[in-house]
Amino acid sequence: MTTIWAPQVVVPGRVLSNARVTCADGRLVDVAADAARDADIILPSGVLVPGLVDLQVNGYYGADFADATPEQWAQITQRLPETGVTAFAPTFITEPVEAAVEALRRTASALPALPGGAEVLGVHLEGPFLSERRRGAHNSAYLRDPDPDAVEALLDAAPGLVRIVTLAPERRGGMDAVRRLAEAGVLVSIGHSDALGEQVYAAADAGARMVTHLFNAQRPLHHREPGVVGAALSDRRLTAGLVVDLHHVNAEACRIAFASAPGRIALVTDAAAPAGMPPGRYELGGEPVVLEPGQPVRREDGTIASSSLALDEGIANAVGIGIDLHTAVEAATRIPADLVGRADLGRIEVGARADLVWLAPDLRAVSTWIRGVVAHGEGRWLA
Repeated sequence: MTTIWAPQVVVPGRVLSNARVTCADGRLVDVAADAARDADIILPSGVLVPGLVDLQVNGYYGADFADATPEQWAQITQRLPETGVTAFAPTFITEPVEAAVEALRRTASALPALPGGAEVLGVHLEGPFLSERRRGAHNSAYLRDPDPDAVEALLDAAPGLVRIVTLAPERRGGMDAVRRLAEAGVLVSIGHSDALGEQVYAAADAGARMVTHLFNAQRPLHHREPGVVGAALSDRRLTAGLVVDLHHVNAEACRIAFASAPGRIALVTDAAAPAGMPPGRYELGGEPVVLEPGQPVRREDGTIASSSLALDEGIANAVGIGIDLHTAVEAATRIPADLVGRADLGRIEVGARADLVWLAPDLRAVSTWIRGVVAHGEGRWLA
């Protein structure tokens, strides 16, 4: 049994001051306000938050998940806790269905051998069922309709591994695909889509529950046509991923999103191979991307392709533009955990898994625990 005391602890609904958290057998067994600084671990500053949950990670530390080696998988899962992430959805962008099937099978083989670290929640397939008009950095040659054979091939490649699918519901067969994927327990996310508002609402009727990287690569809000953005903000069934690197979406738009959809914004990084790496040339989906200082990851033609954002940095950015601490933390913890049906993650409450992160006053991760065991940092500080 281990007790951690912190000057601030983010719990469901509020931020506790001077509180202690007790872990045993990988679970949280007690959470209480207690001004006495008497615990196994005393955090002298900052805030204790739940382990961060990222639902869109294309790659990290120089590797792209779609073709990562077992060694690269191990490196990323072991190092993501450096950013506070304790659970995540590796994301494969558009490629031929046959290639995606092979990537899923390779992933299924690699996962059992991982030596611990951040939990893989399941794969997020971002494509190939996307709109040519809103393809962003995706390869148009591989975009296609979600016909039943393609959908079943992806579901059957590694049963249970596909956790999220981003698609454009306006494509031929799109609504049927939403229904089939939702029936299979997959979280369907609307993205890279030119859908009208009514089509987005119809997709929500069919089982869609998320919108991928709000504002980016989707029909925008118009005062006579809500588009994907307006539907995402107005439909309470939908939670929107948001990349708060302040390049994909500027500060004012981020504030509008949080104000318009309280409790329905999930911070994501959309990170790719350049994340955690120095500026240079890397690959995303088998094609070159470039990271320059102070810039998002881009294709060679200048198209934003992903980010080099860390999720703790996303929280810090959100707070820096005026989002309150509790709201920003929940957007990177409980809200994404709930989206994928993991009520044991993303919260500091009795019974939840003891995934915890100590954020310094600048809101960057100092130490991370997974199931109560130190995954990053030394794990013990005395005032």
